Amino acid sequence: MDPQDAWRELRAQFTQAFDAVGAGDFEALDDLGALRFGPALVTKSLATYFPQHFLPIYAGEHLRRFIIRLGGSAQGDAPAWRSNRRLLELVRSREEFEDWTGQEVMHFLYERFDPRPRKPIVWKIAPGERGRLWEECREGGFICVGWDELGDLALYQSDTDLKQALDAHWPGKSGGSLTLARRLLAFRDLEEGDRIVANRGVDQVLATGTVNGSYRFEDSGTREEFQHVVPVDWDVSHAQRLSEPQQWRSTFAKVNPSLFARIISHRADSVPDRNSAESTAPVALPEDVQAVLDALKRKGQVILHGPPGTGKTRLALGAALALAGRADVLDGSEPERRTQAQAEVLSGDRVRLVTFHPSYGYEDFVEGFKPDLDAKGSGLTLALSDGLFHTLCSRAADHPDQDFLLIIDEINRGDLPRIFGELITLLELDKRNLPVDLPVSKRSFSVPPNVRIIGTMNTADRSISHLDAAVRRRFAFLSVGPDPDAVSGTVGPLDLAAFFETLNSRIAHHLDSDHQIGHAYLMRDGEPIATEEDLAAAFHHEVVPLLEDYCLGRADLLHRIVGGLVDQDTGRPVLMSPQDLADALATEFTSDTTRPDA
Repeated sequence: MDPQDAWRELRAQFTQAFDAVGAGDFEALDDLGALRFGPALVTKSLATYFPQHFLPIYAGEHLRRFIIRLGGSAQGDAPAWRSNRRLLELVRSREEFEDWTGQEVMHFLYERFDPRPRKPIVWKIAPGERGRLWEECREGGFICVGWDELGDLALYQSDTDLKQALDAHWPGKSGGSLTLARRLLAFRDLEEGDRIVANRGVDQVLATGTVNGSYRFEDSGTREEFQHVVPVDWDVSHAQRLSEPQQWRSTFAKVNPSLFARIISHRADSVPDRNSAESTAPVALPEDVQAVLDALKRKGQVILHGPPGTGKTRLALGAALALAGRADVLDGSEPERRTQAQAEVLSGDRVRLVTFHPSYGYEDFVEGFKPDLDAKGSGLTLALSDGLFHTLCSRAADHPDQDFLLIIDEINRGDLPRIFGELITLLELDKRNLPVDLPVSKRSFSVPPNVRIIGTMNTADRSISHLDAAVRRRFAFLSVGPDPDAVSGTVGPLDLAAFFETLNSRIAHHLDSDHQIGHAYLMRDGEPIATEEDLAAAFHHEVVPLLEDYCLGRADLLHRIVGGLVDQDTGRPVLMSPQDLADALATEFTSDTTRPDA
């Protein structure tokens, strides 16, 4: 529709909804088709105008969970406003809620039965340069950061808004402050229960803490500097020198759960007991691995998608290690142990790794007749052979108490409808163990409920929209994007994370976000590149050739992305020494403005 016509139609349906509720005709809401596309927003609007008829709870999934908590039955396809009305009926039917306001009911339900899955996040923060603010933070029970000129961080709605403010106060190259904006918003959004590690340098822990309140901005009337404050309960018994320096190159950064477990197992006044319950507690999973496992539990299969070099296959293998009970190798502290554990898992019977390609077919995946190399005689003999997925499902059926996983690398390079065939229907969790007769052998086959599938795909090769619709409906999709924190560091005068952010910002602007580069291009052996020689090798031998391919030979387009590092007419990279390249990249991509300590 024309935008103005669409707006008039939408506005008219909102007006009809208000009139219907005012007249007590709640059933009429279901006839307003346009409103079904924004049920939470519509429910919030109705609750604002008619608080006597609706509770201030708007998310459909939250409403359904609260209904079940109060003994009702929830319809999975019911719009949010209908579920809201059902929840209100249940509340009014219980004497315990007599005379309660809607706000009181809402607060009670979220405090006691919060449906939002969330685990405490662990962050480390340096209290000022070389820890100069530590005593003030410890005695006052808080942590703080600078950038006071920005004012109250609660006024910024997004990282883009905050980035624009950063660029206005500290002008620099475009894109250089997006990472900082995201970190500041993460600091602002710390929640009660989140954990904090206060550090000095790369190997000293001053204390650990627990966030016990919300962010506040204390202006110059209260504090002269470092006015962004979050209250924290400190525990100085965990103060220690770490046996190995950490790659903490930014003031505020996430802490690996395994490292945090080791930190809190140490107490300044005692020697850790290796046999204690704390030392034998289950290893906390990294946030990204946990997200994959949650998606597998919810959907049965998931596709990890993103630009090349973002670690999709590594993440899939990390999920495989977690399912196999080897979460102890996921913290990154011992890459050799992780590599060995991956080899052991892949050589076992429960995890299989395959790469799809254009010639991969149904007979490779499910079943088909193939040449029998053991057959005697001079002629060609064909024998029925089980495919990879058929074999995995058979093993899973024999061991229903164990999880089995298939990892499909480059899943979008295969002809998925041909490869999966009729089995695409059986991937849905409610159709597991449902038998079908295979068309080739006529044998009965089913997909056991303990089989999981992880696919990976590079969005630069082919977008998600090109996947078969039936396949898309049966997979959860998790985006694995470039991670500036993974390359936080410096190479000579070059801020590696700022260079990475700015380069990807230019790629997204001149090409699209699917063709950005991943952080793996700027890493060696799991760590950010640290020498001018490694930087030059990565830039000239990996980054530039990839961008040349993306730009399809257009020298002008390549020049707009990397600037003076390539010739504007020919697109040929400018040759210079590794040391000069680091200087040139710093000049071209990163801000030379000194910013305040945080």
